[in-house]
Amino acid sequence: MERSALDSVYQELILKHYRSSKHRGELESPDAVVPMRNPVCGDDILLQVQVREGRITEIRFSGHGCAISQAAASMMSEHALGKTWDEVHAVAGRFREMIHGDETAARDKALGDMRALAGVSKLPRRVKCAMLAWDALDEAEKKIIG
Repeated sequence: MERSALDSVYQELILKHYRSSKHRGELESPDAVVPMRNPVCGDDILLQVQVREGRITEIRFSGHGCAISQAAASMMSEHALGKTWDEVHAVAGRFREMIHGDETAARDKALGDMRALAGVSKLPRRVKCAMLAWDALDEAEKKIIG
């Protein structure tokens, strides 16, 4: 696929997640509630997670910020749902590699829609935006596991 066409597809995917996330909202009884803010740009999310038998059974977020932070929160939530913490760590590590410029990670199909955010690696000031939800999920795990 031509580079500009691919960029257009990725931009549309990011905007889709930004505008209409399936995981935006609140949980009735979360096991962990984590507020996370990027002081550099003002993006913030409030992540709520419910875990049963070692698996993330429910995940929701709310907040505001740039399309990158909010789309990344949507993509992370979609991917983390139903996963164990070990499964989440594997994908989070791969996502982190991609966001920091690893081109092999950017082609990893296991990242699914998250590959649309690979271009963030060329925008160092936006890396924290893309990582905000993953950082919140790390904190949620600490609250739940101890």
